[in-house]
Amino acid sequence: MRKLRWAMDGGFWDLDMSTPVTIDGLARPVPEDPLPLSLTRGASLSRPKQLDFMQRFLIAPFVPCFSGVNGLSLQRVLTIPFGENVFATVLGQFNVQKFMERVKKKLSEDSEETSWVRMAGKQLQDRSLYALNLCAELMLTPNDTLLFSSESTGEAGTPRKKAVYHHEFPQHNLTVEAAWPGLFVDSCGTYWDVPLSMAIDLAPVASDSGSSYHMSLRHNSGTAKPFEGDPAAEVPSTLKPGLCAKSAFSFKKNFELWRSAAPKLRLVQPYDIFISNPHITASGIIGAVMTAALGDNYQRSPVADKPHSYREYRLHASGARSMISADAFATASVTAQYGNFQKPFLDLTRLHARLDIRSGSKFLSAAARVAQDLCNSQPPNTRAVQDMCPSAMVSFQQQLAGPFSFRLDSGIALDFNNGDWKVQVDQPVFAIEHSLYVLGSAKGVFWYSPKKKEFMVELRFFEP
Repeated sequence: MRKLRWAMDGGFWDLDMSTPVTIDGLARPVPEDPLPLSLTRGASLSRPKQLDFMQRFLIAPFVPCFSGVNGLSLQRVLTIPFGENVFATVLGQFNVQKFMERVKKKLSEDSEETSWVRMAGKQLQDRSLYALNLCAELMLTPNDTLLFSSESTGEAGTPRKKAVYHHEFPQHNLTVEAAWPGLFVDSCGTYWDVPLSMAIDLAPVASDSGSSYHMSLRHNSGTAKPFEGDPAAEVPSTLKPGLCAKSAFSFKKNFELWRSAAPKLRLVQPYDIFISNPHITASGIIGAVMTAALGDNYQRSPVADKPHSYREYRLHASGARSMISADAFATASVTAQYGNFQKPFLDLTRLHARLDIRSGSKFLSAAARVAQDLCNSQPPNTRAVQDMCPSAMVSFQQQLAGPFSFRLDSGIALDFNNGDWKVQVDQPVFAIEHSLYVLGSAKGVFWYSPKKKEFMVELRFFEP
């Protein structure tokens, strides 16, 4: 589940995605052509800090999570006191589903062993049921943070290690990260392990309107492999070894179409101050991005990747294991909210819709082909029509009772197979949110993804 605070700026920023596949709960999207960019992150807490908060203040001694790979697991964190500037934790995970399956299997195989308790005790000694994550966050200065984490399981496998350095300039954020192996997820929901992934990212502090720029540099080393699945699966080109640099410039403009002037209830605090005013707003972003790659990870021309039924125009040059390209992108979004989120029932209805043009050259090429077909009194090329359609995302939120609300995030895709225009829901995510209104704007989120068969319980701050 991506962070909505940043999702409203378009689907161009390479955000961490929450996943229960790993203990630290994070995976990175596979970079696409030409976007998203590199390490931009929304405001979020690390997984150990989330669990520590839930154990201390939400009376949650164990936090559940589920994935198709690991099944149902329970997580608990232990904080190690090292001082005010060091936050050290040991995050443990116990695989409940695997434990139950093994106990049932042993009981069915061994007819003489009738004690379920004794059998369960033996299975609890199996190290493969446990996983550990050691994490230390060091506050070097008020503006510098350094994080180290190491993750291992009882099963045979490569331990995961990560180091992240973050520095806050007055108007910029610098992030340097190294992960070995780095976990990535593609648009189909397949997870990939890259033996070594390093990245540097420089981005301005997010603003409501105006111009901004973004620079990133990423290096991958080693042969990427599927986290689970067919070892012979084709590796995405952007995960192959090599160096890739991206630079983007964009301009954003917000429009306030309507905002309620009605007074709020007196002496009643909203459940979330960020979404306590009825309004209708719109925003637009237009920008350009330049990409340079050196190594096996360069982006080949789309004509070489897969045949097109029409000619595509693009600023693209490639040489011996190198490439440089330029493209444009744009997005338009609208947000409508009814209710102040103060009353006990149904006092919040919120809808956010967004259209993204991820590649301006692809859009213009497809539009030119469609216009040419219409001028020649021919049926529009199906492939061109589909490529011309922007990607769409919809988010709907409805208060149920008190601080609890239901939310649905989903992409909208058009399928033109057999000439039919079919609207399909693309990777929906269902969530129940519990606003912690005593903190102003914080919430516990229980979300479920039917396509990936995953669910998690998370804690989020300052995300509308």
